Amino acid sequence: MKKVCKDWVTNAFDDNLVNSSYWQEFEENAKAASAEIIHAKDLQAAQTAISGLITTLNVNKIIATNDETSPELTTLYKNIELMGSEIYTNKFDIAEHAPTADLGISMAEFGIGETGSVCVDTYSYEARVVGMLPPSHIIILNANHTVKNVTTAFQIISRVFNRGYMGFITGPSRTADIERVLSLGVHGPSRFFIIAVDEMPNRRVH
Repeated sequence: MKKVCKDWVTNAFDDNLVNSSYWQEFEENAKAASAEIIHAKDLQAAQTAISGLITTLNVNKIIATNDETSPELTTLYKNIELMGSEIYTNKFDIAEHAPTADLGISMAEFGIGETGSVCVDTYSYEARVVGMLPPSHIIILNANHTVKNVTTAFQIISRVFNRGYMGFITGPSRTADIERVLSLGVHGPSRFFIIAVDEMPNRRVH
C-alpha cells in the first residue's frame, strides 16, 4: 500500500512530541466527538475486540488496509477471515467491494490530544475509501502515539510529507445541514471505533 511515509516512527516522530502523555486528553475529546474507544493490551487482544464488534454489528463483508511491513497485522486479518467473515485487503478487491462492505478497518499514525482526532496516512485510494464508504469504521491506534495539538501534528507531518494525502478523522461522520438537526452517518460511517493498543510491535516506549 502506497503511503506518504513508510516508517513514521523512524522518520517523523520525536520522543518529545509524540508520546503517551497526551492520551487522557485525546481519549476525552475523542469520546466527546462520539468515537467509541476500546483498549487492548496487544494485537491479539485487538483481534478479540474486533471479533466482538463483527458479531455485534452483524458484519459479513470487511475491507481493510494492510501494511506489508507488519506480518502481525496480516495474521490478524487472516484469523478474522477464518472466523467466517469476508475480508478484502487487496486494493482492487477493496475498490470492487467498498460500496457493499459492512465494515472498514485501517491504521492511524497518531492521535491528537487537542481535538481527539486520529491522523491517517491516506495516500492510497484504498486508505481513503476504507474509512469513508462502510457504515462502520475501526481504527487501530498505538496508544503511545499521541501529540499535543494540531500545530504539533502538522510539524510531524511536515518532516516527511512530499506529496499525497493525509487525513484527520474526528468521530463518526456528522452533518446538521437539514434543519440544523445533527445527524450521524450521512456522508460516511455512523459508528467510529478506535482500538487503542498498548503494546504494538516495534513501538516506542516512553
